[in-house]
Amino acid sequence: MKEKLLNVMEEALELIKQCNCNDEIEKIRVQFLGKKGELTSILRSMGQLSEEERPIIGKVANEVREAIETNISDFKEALAAKEKEEKLKNEKIDVTMPSKYPEMGRRHPLMQVKEELETLFLTMGYDVVEGPEVDTVQNNFDDLNAPDDHPSRDMSDTFYLADGIVLRTQTSPVQIRTMKTQKPPIRMVSAGRTFRFDEVDDTHSPMFHQMECLVIDKGITMANLKDAINQFVKQMFGDEMKTRFRPHNFPFTEPSAEVDVSCLKCKGKGCEVCNNTGWSMELLGCGMVHPNVLRNCGIDPEVYSGFAFGMGIDRVTMVKHGINNIRLLFDNDERFLKQF
Repeated sequence: MKEKLLNVMEEALELIKQCNCNDEIEKIRVQFLGKKGELTSILRSMGQLSEEERPIIGKVANEVREAIETNISDFKEALAAKEKEEKLKNEKIDVTMPSKYPEMGRRHPLMQVKEELETLFLTMGYDVVEGPEVDTVQNNFDDLNAPDDHPSRDMSDTFYLADGIVLRTQTSPVQIRTMKTQKPPIRMVSAGRTFRFDEVDDTHSPMFHQMECLVIDKGITMANLKDAINQFVKQMFGDEMKTRFRPHNFPFTEPSAEVDVSCLKCKGKGCEVCNNTGWSMELLGCGMVHPNVLRNCGIDPEVYSGFAFGMGIDRVTMVKHGINNIRLLFDNDERFLKQF
């Protein structure tokens, strides 16, 4: 039996030397070491041996098995190393070739201006407050002194989601929420998306971005409002910029005004961009907070007064970068966005 075992080992080792792939080596393993393999068959007949022969033959059998397994393992390792070497040769990387960098995205010009505005007002001592885009009619209209028959409450002008629920038409509801939950003095700004059923043209969109400012304290006057707006305009657009206040009407402020700023291109001298007027498009609306609004929020108008102004972030972006069509801000054309 010892001779048989040695013959099996010699035969197995010779066949292993002739192997070229993993499939062939696997067949040899099954042929000699499998459940029905040659070595296994010999070991099953060890029961016929005497007690003295069994340990001797068992030792030889273990050596034969170990030799076959070692050679199979060495062959697999050598084959793997060879395949790896060939793969490295075939997939050689030329490190001198210019690399391909993924194109990095960038902040949208609207978001850049929004963050710039928030940072600016933070440096001026204002708090940045956020609020929901879906709000109650009471916060969006009633408490802002807009009665039921006010044009802004017409079903064709506003996106109503349900009875008493509306997509906010302005960021003013955040001011209402703040005045109801915070006692004066109040200095806050709020920015975000707003919605109105507007026809799309060069300067209007049914969805746009707005920022509103609110200050409530004792002794606040129109002079404080004008000074705050002038500070904001100069810090945002430059010291040479001027403002023009035109009388207007808002239900939540009294008196109210609209504000124009100097043309960024000609700085007020007059050019083709501003039709030789020296002024850019209307930038914002403003006014002193109406006493009814203060009362609706539980603030005594005999003790406190305040001002508010709101601007379209889209329009500020257009003025800042000389953009003449609001559609460009929402088309997501990379050729346009890469300029910022």
